[in-house]
Amino acid sequence: MTIGLQQLLGIELPIIQAPMAGVQGSALAVAVTNAGGLGSLPCAMLSLEDLAKELAVIREQTDKPYNVNFFCHKTPQPDLARESQWRATLTPYYEELGIDASRIQAGPGREPFGPEVLEVLEAFKPPVVSFHFGLPSPELLAPVKAWGAKVLSSATTPEEALWLEAQGVDAIIAQGYEAGGHRGMFLTNDLSAQMGTFALLPQVVQAVSVPVIVAGGIASAQGVAAAMALGAAGVQVGTAYLLCSEANTSAVHRAALKSEAAHHTALTNVFTGRPARSIVNRSVKELGPINSNAPEFPLAVAAMAPLRTAFENKGKGDFSPLWAGQNVSGCREIPAAELTRSLVARQTY
Repeated sequence: MTIGLQQLLGIELPIIQAPMAGVQGSALAVAVTNAGGLGSLPCAMLSLEDLAKELAVIREQTDKPYNVNFFCHKTPQPDLARESQWRATLTPYYEELGIDASRIQAGPGREPFGPEVLEVLEAFKPPVVSFHFGLPSPELLAPVKAWGAKVLSSATTPEEALWLEAQGVDAIIAQGYEAGGHRGMFLTNDLSAQMGTFALLPQVVQAVSVPVIVAGGIASAQGVAAAMALGAAGVQVGTAYLLCSEANTSAVHRAALKSEAAHHTALTNVFTGRPARSIVNRSVKELGPINSNAPEFPLAVAAMAPLRTAFENKGKGDFSPLWAGQNVSGCREIPAAELTRSLVARQTY
């Protein structure tokens, strides 16, 4: 018999707050954790110093299990021709805003899980460590498991779920097509292989023997109940938390989430070079949703960054990654603890 998620992770409620890099820090993770769910700290964009600071804050503010999340992408080799093409594509926007493109510095934007990060983590020994885009090397994963951490990772197809199980993960996050932010796909780049949440979930549950957490488009107690009825051991919720007071969601992002525009999202690679679900804005409409000139993840970020900043300074999100899932109905300006408990209201697990 498969061990239950709450028992496996030591949590009260079968709710995992999705790690959302760029829009949250330790405050949201702590609030969800202390409410009985599993709060998550997105670490892919944190410096080593900031990672240590955030982990110290979490350790000070809760004694309950929490999750730290990392990306496992392969760092691409810079492609000068493709970078040149991308900047040429963006040139009309630079000219519109008076930006000198020659002064824009290239940069990775997001680093994969590596030995330096592992060294920081070993001082804190977080109880749950999750990954996106597959898993790190066995040499990096072994120390994480050695201190007793439970390991989670995202799968967007049954094949990815089977691969993760074979590598020894403790639970799998089945990420449906509806989910906001980056797709966790790692065995394929074919977007046609991506399935909706309630098509993917039962197939993954049938394929693997470890607990399955489901993510994508679930934002209510009714949605949680439906997922559990289809075999989910827990539900990962992200978009619904974006308006909570503990989130760092920007003003333009919050405004977009509360507008009619939030009902129109698309998978796009124009912000980072990798498919991710965002509210459709000017940049997605005019450059994408998928643009073949965009450099590989995360190299597309650098050239877009000054455009984002310039428009946000005007109070506009035209070039901002407005991450959101297809279901924004759960977005409410309430404390994260209240939202967490509402997701299991009148339910017993």
